[in-house]
Amino acid sequence: MADGSKPQASDHFDVLIVGAGLSGIGAGWHLQDKAPGRSYVILEGREAIGGTWDLFRYPGIRSDSDMYTLGYAFKPWTEAKAIADGPSILKYVRETAADYGIDQHIRYGHKVTSAAWSTQDACWTVTAARGDGAVVQLTASFIFLCGGYYSYDGGYTPDFPGAAAFQGDLVHPQQWPETLDYAGKRVVVIGSGATAVTLVPAMAATAAHVTMLQRSPTYVVSRPAEDAMANRLRRWLPAMLAYNLIRWRNVLFGMWFFRLARNKPDAVKQNIIAMVRQALGPDYDVGKHFTPRYNPWDQRLCLVPDSDLFEALKAGKAEVVTDHIETFTPTGIRLTSGAELAADVIVSATGLVLQVMNGLAITIDGVAVDPGQTLSYKGMMYEGVPNLASAFGYTNASWTLKCDLTCEYVCRLLNHMKATGLRQVTPHNDDPDIERQPWLDFSSGYVTRAMEKFPKQGATAPWKLHQNYALDLMSLRYARLEDGALAFSNPKPATVKARESVAA
Repeated sequence: MADGSKPQASDHFDVLIVGAGLSGIGAGWHLQDKAPGRSYVILEGREAIGGTWDLFRYPGIRSDSDMYTLGYAFKPWTEAKAIADGPSILKYVRETAADYGIDQHIRYGHKVTSAAWSTQDACWTVTAARGDGAVVQLTASFIFLCGGYYSYDGGYTPDFPGAAAFQGDLVHPQQWPETLDYAGKRVVVIGSGATAVTLVPAMAATAAHVTMLQRSPTYVVSRPAEDAMANRLRRWLPAMLAYNLIRWRNVLFGMWFFRLARNKPDAVKQNIIAMVRQALGPDYDVGKHFTPRYNPWDQRLCLVPDSDLFEALKAGKAEVVTDHIETFTPTGIRLTSGAELAADVIVSATGLVLQVMNGLAITIDGVAVDPGQTLSYKGMMYEGVPNLASAFGYTNASWTLKCDLTCEYVCRLLNHMKATGLRQVTPHNDDPDIERQPWLDFSSGYVTRAMEKFPKQGATAPWKLHQNYALDLMSLRYARLEDGALAFSNPKPATVKARESVAA
């Protein structure tokens, strides 16, 4: 509590969820549906529901996954656009929270900073900094981290030489100024990832000119913003049936395409490049600006709806420059080639700052946990850390697919512990020689900068991270809980059982 007093009984919950974004709201629904009767609270550091979709306000903000797989398994996506804009996704998340009463469990302005586990009490003491400056504590039997994988405090911006000399506006998409006016101005967007390819066509609609400045190209694939088959099925079939059919079609196609990219990278690469060349015409230098040095899915592919980026390039409203920055100047950027890019606005679309365990400091019976020294159990729990799970989606598919399965698994754990009268579940690795690998096999800069701090994965199940929905479906929905790696322990003391019996 703010005055250091012991938390009251009303401050204890069966489950404490961190984050009221896409994952946290989904976790609330699953608890209510599959583990009914559990008390839960959602602590949200900001003052609004929505997470990523409320935080990011840059022009054109949208999903880079289709909403039939990014949407919840239990709530059909019914809007026409499958590649949806940020405000539509935010509306969907908030409607879900209101429709199922999940919003009544949220405490806003509670930024969780630490969690301390007591084996004797079989519970966590969670500390949160409140928006009014107070520090509060709650206790919980189980913690479910649903706050995403990056820091909300700010994105990653390199130390650009000469940046202080630039006389225009230098902004990062994660902290977009509401008052920024770029109409009729020259804009340079630094970066080539999902944010950059979203910003360029959106800003080109009103800016004088937009330049996407990249050090190296990224794979860019165009898809229709609307899914014609999905829209037809919704007219003919019940909403949930149509939704599930398209969801599974997209899941299976995504799995097939990823496997194809891994097994035949050269063929997939040539096919993607050919589609870009067809979109931009024979005179465009696709080899320089849209042909990456790495194989498909070594980094995440960039999706552009209805070829909007290519259309902006063909119209002359935007251009791609592949070069390196020598220095910022008062009026723009000087490149190592000697060329200069004039700019009134520079957008540093240079990535995120990843953080493990939602940035919490974790202790177990007074001993600090270093996540980087642990193994990840099924991509959702941590070796030696009891009663705690994280929702983390796929890098090669929609985020929510894995999060939905993780929520189901957490409910299975809670129900099993209740049925057996055991209060603690802890992943344990008994093989000291197990091969440890990076948690994510991804070469993107924002990933490689942070992987040292993240847990490791093992070479074999259940420590192996599949990145495969079908395998995770079997592992998380159907596989037995007592698999030799999960230790269920810590039965209720006789005195606690007696008190509960009297209360009943």
